[in-house]
This record gives sequence, C-alpha cells and structure tokens, in this order.
Amino acid sequence: MTPPPAPDSFPVYERKDFFRFELLHQSSKEGSRARVGRLHTPHGNVNTPGFVAVATNGALKAVDHDWGNQAGQELTFCNTYHLLLQPGPDVIKACGGLHKFVNRNRPIITDSGGFQVFSLAHGSVFDELNMKSRSNRHRSETSSVLKISEEGCLFRSYRDGRKVLLTPESSVQAQKAYGSDIIIPLDELHPYHIDSEALLRCVLRSHRWEARSLKEHLKDVRQQAMYAVIHGGVDPTLRKASCEYLTALPFDGFAVGGALGKDRDELIEVLRVTMPHLPVDKPNHLLGIADEPSIWAGAALGVDTFDSCFPTRIARHGTLLTQQGPVYIRKQVHKEDLRPLEEGCECFTCKRHSRAYLHHLYRAFEPLSATLLSIHNIAYMNGLMARIRAKILRNEL
Repeated sequence: MTPPPAPDSFPVYERKDFFRFELLHQSSKEGSRARVGRLHTPHGNVNTPGFVAVATNGALKAVDHDWGNQAGQELTFCNTYHLLLQPGPDVIKACGGLHKFVNRNRPIITDSGGFQVFSLAHGSVFDELNMKSRSNRHRSETSSVLKISEEGCLFRSYRDGRKVLLTPESSVQAQKAYGSDIIIPLDELHPYHIDSEALLRCVLRSHRWEARSLKEHLKDVRQQAMYAVIHGGVDPTLRKASCEYLTALPFDGFAVGGALGKDRDELIEVLRVTMPHLPVDKPNHLLGIADEPSIWAGAALGVDTFDSCFPTRIARHGTLLTQQGPVYIRKQVHKEDLRPLEEGCECFTCKRHSRAYLHHLYRAFEPLSATLLSIHNIAYMNGLMARIRAKILRNEL
C-alpha cells in the first residue's frame, strides 16, 4: 500500500488575506465543542454554524439566487460533476466564472465531482443497505463507470455518452475555471460495507489524490481556499489517522466526508471521534448532511457548516419545515386555511400567501408551488441556524 507524500514535501501553510475563519465564541457548556464563527471570503461573509443550500447545476431548484439571498442564504454548494458535463468548465470560464454565469454575488463552494462518480459505481449508502431499491436505471448508471485507477476515474457521460477522465488535477482545473470561493480535492468514496484492508487502501488513495489536488491548487491559488476531506469510514483509528495526515498539509479548512455511517447514531460517533482532531483556527464542513437532528448534534460537536438538498427536495414534494413540526401542504385540512405556513416567519412566501393558496398550487401541479415552498424551507433552515448560534452564544448548546 503506497503511502501519500510526506507533509514536509509541501510548503508551510500561510494565512490568506482573502480567506479566513474568525472564531467569535466558544461555548462554555460542559462537554460542548459548539462555537460561533464567521468565514471571510472574496464574495462576502458566512456566519457559522450555517446551512449550505445545494445548487447542483448552479441553480437552486425552482429558486433564483436573489430569492435565496432574501431567504438568508449565505453559502451555496455547486456540483463539479454535473457542471463538468453541462455546460462545461470552458463555457463557465468564458462567461466570467460561476458567480457571473449564475449571477450570484455571495460565496460558492464546489465539490470535486468524486462523490457523484463513485455513487454511480457503488450506489449510495441507502442503496447499499436497501438493495431491493435498486432499479434498472441505477444499474445503467453503474455501467457508466468504466475504470477506477490510481490515475483517476474514467466514466461515460450520462448526457452524450462521451468518455470523461476525472483526475485530481482535472477536478482542480475545472474548479479553477468555475472560480468558486472554496474548492474540494478529489477523493475516493468507498462503499459502507468494506473490509478493513480495503478501507485502508481507499483512505491511502484518497490521501494521495488529495495531495495531488493540493499540489495542483498551489500552482495557481488565485482567490480560492481548499478544504481537505477527512476519511476513514466508521473506523475511529483511521479517522484519527486521516486527521493527523491531512491537518499536517497546508489546507485552508477541512470537510468530514467518506462513508459517514448507516444511521444518525453512527454519524454522531464519527463526528465525536473526528472533530477533536481538527484545528480550531480553521473552518470545517460536514458533507451532505443537514437534517435538523443531525445539525443540532453536529453543531454541539463543533461543526461549522452543513450542506444538503433535503430542505428544497422535500419542499417540492409538499413538506414544509416549521418550528411546530412539518406541514404537509397537500392535505385537505389546508384547503380553506388562510394562515401563513408559519406565524412570525418573515420569508416571501409566508408574508404574501396563505396555506389555502399554497395547497391549491400544489394540488394543481403549478410550477410556482415548488418555488414558493422551497423559498420557505430555505428561510426556515437559515432561521434554524440563527437560533442555534443564539443558543451557543448563551452557552446553552
């Protein structure tokens, strides 16, 4: 098993004038690692703990970025894999970078594309634990991954069938073309069910790929920060080892990724083991997790930012988040209900429209329904994060 390059083969980390993490408050509650901070980026600040909305193809589903901004969205997550295939990095670069292309003037984070590629190869943890849910479509997608080697991953585009080689270097080059504020190195996402020897091989390959990504990034830093991705599955020894190696390299922050467990209990245990080994003077991010119970648990363990498409996805299917619990707008009980979705909510939807109207739009399959319901859920998530920050500031979390 080939080890990654030694940390002393990299330059010593130097603070950036365009990117920094400011720690504002560390909770004094016994046993808590919760903290309130602020990310300073070239496109504005991000209050932490914070929710990161997912704009897969550069767009929040059914929501213009200005509407997202009005709902309090500070940091948005875009997917390199999808943008690589359509419209392509060259087009985005020719249009002035991702911020200009999508007309967003606030911070953007992009991933490496690896998660989507390896999900095609292995399926998600949900697929793996629920084999009966696999469809003919998934088997077709799996066959699009042609080869995984030390060089990278060769796959066939689901859009036009062309072969694409994703390597640590090409992933970084794509993210350079995008001009995102925070970029992620390529890593290998392993399946949940894996033996210890295979898991170690995956962790070491991820470290080698991340080191290659970092070297490519350091050739032309521009005004971009790079977060390493901590791996190790649910193995505490490998999680600690991953932290030890990656924190010795000159990364600007750290993302907790890889297989994060089969349920919330395993996720929390992974975070409990991992978070104490990350530097307190740099930001961190939990990849792909932002359901409310996990956010509360993660914030208490010191997680700074959380990304997920969950709030907007459930909105499009008629489920609204409120402090009183979920509202299922399709139900007949809302047919003549003139109340807003949530009393006291200041979002565009709640200030202008009743549950009755939203119920009608949803039942009539009006496209406006997805927009209005998604705006509310984005606003709810950002309100949730504000409440969490307030509790930390009071040392209650």
